[in-house]
Amino acid sequence: MNYIEELQNAIRELYDSDSTHVETVPVKEVFEGETIWDGEVEVFDLASHEKTDRVYAWAFDDDNGEKRVVTVLHIPPATSPENAVRASIVSEYGNR
Repeated sequence: MNYIEELQNAIRELYDSDSTHVETVPVKEVFEGETIWDGEVEVFDLASHEKTDRVYAWAFDDDNGEKRVVTVLHIPPATSPENAVRASIVSEYGNR
C-alpha cells in the first residue's frame, strides 16, 4: 500500500467516505523566524460527507517513532492546505 492509499484508508475510517486524491501541496509554516512545520499536504475530494467535499491529510513520525496521520476537513478556517496546517498546529498546542 502506498502513502496516498494509507491516507485514503484513514480518511475512510474517520469520515466513512471514499476519497479521490487531487494534488500535493508543499507547505512551510514559519513563526517568529523559526520553521515550525515543513512538509507536503495531500488534498482529497470526499465522495460523501455531510459538511464538506474536501479534506487535507498528511502523515509523520512522532517523537516516539510512531506514524501519525493528520486529517483536517475543509471547513473554515481550514479552507486551504496552509490553513489546515495552521489549524492542526493550534489544535495540537491546545491539547498539551
